[in-house]
Amino acid sequence: MEPTTTLIYDGSFNGFLTAIFIAFDEKIDVADIQKNNQSQSGLFSDTETVFTNVEKAERVWNGIRNKSHNAISNIYFAFLSEAEGVELMLYTYIQKLMRAQNGKYLDYSDSTVVYIGQLAKKVGREKHRMETFVQFQLSKDDIYFANIEPDFDVLPLISKHFRGCYADQQWLIYDVKRKYGIFYNLDHVEMVSLNLKDIHHNKTVKSDAFAPNQTLWNDYFKSTNVASYINPKLHTQHIPKRNWKYLGEKREAV
Repeated sequence: MEPTTTLIYDGSFNGFLTAIFIAFDEKIDVADIQKNNQSQSGLFSDTETVFTNVEKAERVWNGIRNKSHNAISNIYFAFLSEAEGVELMLYTYIQKLMRAQNGKYLDYSDSTVVYIGQLAKKVGREKHRMETFVQFQLSKDDIYFANIEPDFDVLPLISKHFRGCYADQQWLIYDVKRKYGIFYNLDHVEMVSLNLKDIHHNKTVKSDAFAPNQTLWNDYFKSTNVASYINPKLHTQHIPKRNWKYLGEKREAV
């Protein structure tokens, strides 16, 4: 019996693509692909930690894109679903894609292909829901703020929409579940993180931290200090900007 391996990655999309590269390059019999903060050792598999390598990630991205533009969108959207076990399903999906003959499409009756397509559609619907229903409130610093709790990690997908709609205003949309946000400073969009431990938001209750008449907002978000909250490491959770042009939803996102 050939040994199987569970690949452990950092939770970023680049990290996931690096894991795919390692699996193909080393011809690994993959038992699972898991985030490092959620990993569980299998009884009959070894583990290998994958260190994110942007060049390797880009090679996988470009290889998939060259096979199918539709597939690269499905893969990215499905990854953002954060569904349990989605990494292994995506690995299987990519295997099937790479084995497909030139000029042929994936078998859309295949259960894996159907599942990934369904996940991608759910994320797409959540993207449009956020674009439609996000509501801003104006702070004393003239920054329009909205906090959201989407079902999926759609912040990278809605940036372009809000930049187009509110190009003449500073705004920030913060995902309280995933603890990061996107901030537009009238020039470009940056990913930001906050150290607010008492952030809370649901359909009926809002934390005072978000009320525009509270001094807490000024303490944490003076417009002159917004740059201090920019966390470049957050960008590694998503595709490098030079590749965003290949996804219509992310084109010109930042």
